[in-house]
Amino acid sequence: MSSILTQADVAKLLAEPSPLVRTELAGKMAAQIENPSLTEAELSMAQDIVRLLAHDVETSVRQALAENLRSAHRLSHDVALRLANDIEKVALPILEHSSVLTDDDLVRIVQQGVAAKQTIIAGREGLAAPVSRILADVGDVEAVARLMENTTAHIPEESLNKVVDRFGTQEAVTEKMIRRQTLPPTVTERLATLVADTMRDYLVSHHQLSPALASDIVMQSRERAVVGLTEKSTTEELEKLILQMHQHGRLTPSVIVRALCMGDVAFFEIALAVITQIPLVNARILIHDAGQLGLKSLCERAKMPANLFPVARTAIDIVHETDLDGGVSDWTRYRARVIERVLTKYEDMAAEDADYLLDKLGDFIRPAA
Repeated sequence: MSSILTQADVAKLLAEPSPLVRTELAGKMAAQIENPSLTEAELSMAQDIVRLLAHDVETSVRQALAENLRSAHRLSHDVALRLANDIEKVALPILEHSSVLTDDDLVRIVQQGVAAKQTIIAGREGLAAPVSRILADVGDVEAVARLMENTTAHIPEESLNKVVDRFGTQEAVTEKMIRRQTLPPTVTERLATLVADTMRDYLVSHHQLSPALASDIVMQSRERAVVGLTEKSTTEELEKLILQMHQHGRLTPSVIVRALCMGDVAFFEIALAVITQIPLVNARILIHDAGQLGLKSLCERAKMPANLFPVARTAIDIVHETDLDGGVSDWTRYRARVIERVLTKYEDMAAEDADYLLDKLGDFIRPAA
């Protein structure tokens, strides 16, 4: 037990007026706690010493303790919590690394509203959903930005939407959010809309474009981004995305036909079901009716432009004839084949229908052509 201090040693050291001695002791005790050869009695003694040092009046002593105990797995929970609730220079090392703190501990500390503590917690490895949720709800802009760049954090969809609600105009947050490896389609669509609005204002103010022309350019850009979201989306995710777009007036005929001509028949089906307020299964039956009546009636009820129907009819027929090949990037090739085949049908379309499609799908169709 030569490396463990006796109670007499503790009394002497704690009575020493110089904090330097106690600071050295803090480092020694932190190392001892993680020593696997300690007996239960020795470990208990080491933890008692650490507990006393955590109450030391000298900040330097507590800071040294926290620095040395930041990754200690055998640190007592009560000591970890005391250090985490200390002033910033003491608390931050523990808050950043300690595995002893529970999610409930972290949630309560975030709720205290200390910006530096919120930010350091937001960067913790493997941050759990309850902590991400409270950061999204009450964290300041720096903490939320740190959360967005934490690739290991588990962030629920509703919390990501909360971040857009609170900081959608803050580039410090949105730029990091956009760079996340994955985002739910509903969140990405909202971000695309925010970026598009900023782009429109810039085009009008810096390039002397009319608001109408700028809006048209931005709409095409936004719709291109939205259609690109749907490749790996589940039916549930698509339904949430499309309902959100419809509720905010962004489910336009152009984005619907754009998705269909890109081969995304699921988007088309759900969009028309949402607009017409009929069950999805009913919409699918009408859309895939081999005759002319089902799709036409559904488009009319959805108040789609009349010249859209021939385009939709052609695209649906082509989708039926085109299959995914099952290889790498098969969805990309599938979309390219659908676009190519839609284009080859232009000779069979009335001029105004072809013009409509070219106008609304310009970003996709012109490169494909």
